[in-house]
Parts: sequence; structure tokens; C-alpha cells
Amino acid sequence: MTAFRSLARAQLLGWSRDRAAVFFTVLFPLLFLLLFGSLFKGASAPHITLLQNGPVVLFDSMTPDQRAQLNEEVTLVRDDDQADALEKVRNGDDDGLVSQGPDGRLVLRYSVADATRAATVQGVVNGIVQQANQDASHAPPTYVLQASQVEDLSTKPIQYLTPGLLGWAIATSGTFTAALTLVVWRKKFILRRLRLAPVRLPAVVAAPVAVTLLVALLQMAVFLGVATLPYYGLKLTGQWWIALPLVLSGSLAFMSIGLLVGSWAKTEQTATAAAQLIVLPMAFLSGSFFPLDSAPGWLKTISTVLPLHHLSTAMQNVLTRGGGWGDALPTIGGLLLFTAVLTLLAVRLFRWDDA
Repeated sequence: MTAFRSLARAQLLGWSRDRAAVFFTVLFPLLFLLLFGSLFKGASAPHITLLQNGPVVLFDSMTPDQRAQLNEEVTLVRDDDQADALEKVRNGDDDGLVSQGPDGRLVLRYSVADATRAATVQGVVNGIVQQANQDASHAPPTYVLQASQVEDLSTKPIQYLTPGLLGWAIATSGTFTAALTLVVWRKKFILRRLRLAPVRLPAVVAAPVAVTLLVALLQMAVFLGVATLPYYGLKLTGQWWIALPLVLSGSLAFMSIGLLVGSWAKTEQTATAAAQLIVLPMAFLSGSFFPLDSAPGWLKTISTVLPLHHLSTAMQNVLTRGGGWGDALPTIGGLLLFTAVLTLLAVRLFRWDDA
């Protein structure tokens, strides 16, 4: 126990005194949370800007109440210079141009440069026209749609950003720390000295594992502490603490990736490049930064075999969706199995020195 404590304390002090390590494992991922959390803090229903060219009876005859309702989703600007208005839409300055032909038909011009925005413009204008036709017929609607979100009304983008970015932070810390530690210890003959020292192997292995888990818990505390500030407004659900074993099992899984990389790589540069080549694409393919709802089917299939995807999804379920052990246990089991397999591979490739 004394040897374990000494090794763990030495490695923890070494990590805390390494400003670059602290920055890239804790502060750098946190910057993404601060950035994305601020960018999407005011995200709401899409608001479009329409240019009105010439008289348009539909808009000109609106009552003040109808105009106020329209302004909730549309900013309507009069522009009688058609060429100038078309140029603004073409450049993306405005979302669409509406005019009325001699036959009374409404003409909508829009740009397909942004397909999502174009679909939004068509949907909004079509809804306005349909409502106007309904009002003109003086007939009650046959069908009425009442739509509401399945999440609590307090749900915000930060509820989705925090688990994904926390998962990426854990992946970065676990992979890079394990890989670089193993390479540096081998190059400086620390592994050989530990092998010859009267220190049991379990203590040598357990010390860096314990430090990695402590760093993961620190990352979780920092992320949740910042995200739950009133400015960002993260709302944790009842059994959010189940994320603790998820974080620990995820940290072990990515540490095993780092051990595999460190067992193979001979230099710090090679280990860093290999770890980056694994973690960064995995973060994008797993949906840590952006949701994969509109991604191609083949991309979603790839994401299902990546440990980071399952870690982020499970943490999202228990942190913000009211999930429980039923959401966490399969992921924890899968991550621990993944850890066991990759650790066995790392042991097969392990070398005490570069000889």
C-alpha cells in the first residue's frame, strides 16, 4: 500500500505541475463547453427575414394582431428594387423574396445555398398562406395539430452539449495520458527500474490507473459545476450520479486505448499523433460535438461501434433525460469488456525497454 501511495502521489503531483497536461485535459475541453454553450444558449425556433417586393395583399391587409404574430417568426422588410432584393437573397443577407403577380399568385424566391434555411423559408411561407386561405374560407378547420416537445420545457442545448463534450474530455485525458506516460517511462528507463525495484507489479499498475480515474472525476466535477451555473442552466435529473460509474468505466476504456498506443509507439511524437488520430475522428463520428440525427446511415453504423458514442449517449440519458441503471449498466459492461480486450492486446505488445 505504501508503494502504491508513493507512486500515485508522485504521478498526481507530476500531472498537476505540468501546465500543458492540465490545460489539454481539463481547460481545453472546458473551453469548447463555454464556447458552444454560449453560442447555442439562445437557440430557439428559426426566425427568417423576408423581403416584400411591391404590394402583397396577404401582408398588407394583416390586422395588428396578425402582424404581431407574424413578427414572432418573420422579419418582413419592404424592398421595391427587385434586382437589389434578389441580390440580397442570393448573397444570403436575407432568406427570401415575396412578390405578388398580376393574377394574385404569390411568388417566393429563395436561395438553395443553405438547404436547411431554404426548407425553413418554404415551410414558414406555406404555413402563412395556408392559414390565410383557411381564414378566407370562414370554415372551421377539420383537423387541428397540437405539438409539444417531449422534454421538459426547461430543456436547453446545454443538456445535450455537456455529456458529449465531457465524454470527449475523458477520451482525450485517458488516451493521451496513458500513451505518453508509457512511452516516457520506457525511454527514461523508469520501467526497467520499477521492474528491478522491490515494488509489486499491482502497485505499479494501480497507481497510474488511480490517477487517471481521479482526473476523470475532476473533469466531471468541473464540467457539471460550470454547466449548472445559472448562465448555462444545465438541469440534472434525479439519478444523475449514475454518471459516476459511467465516467470511471469510460476512463478505463480510453486508458486501455492509450496503453495499446504506448505499447506500440517508440517516441512521444508517434504516441501523440496516433492518439490524436484515434480520439479526434472518434469524437466527430460519435456525435460529441454535433448530433448525428441527419447523418448518413453508414456514418451512424460506424458510430455504434465506437465506445465514445455509447459513453456520451449513456451519460446524456442519466444526466438530462431521467435515465437510470437500465441505461447505464449495458454501457458500463460494454466499456469494461472493451477495456479487458484492449488491455490484453497491450500486454502482448508491451516492452520494458526499447531494446
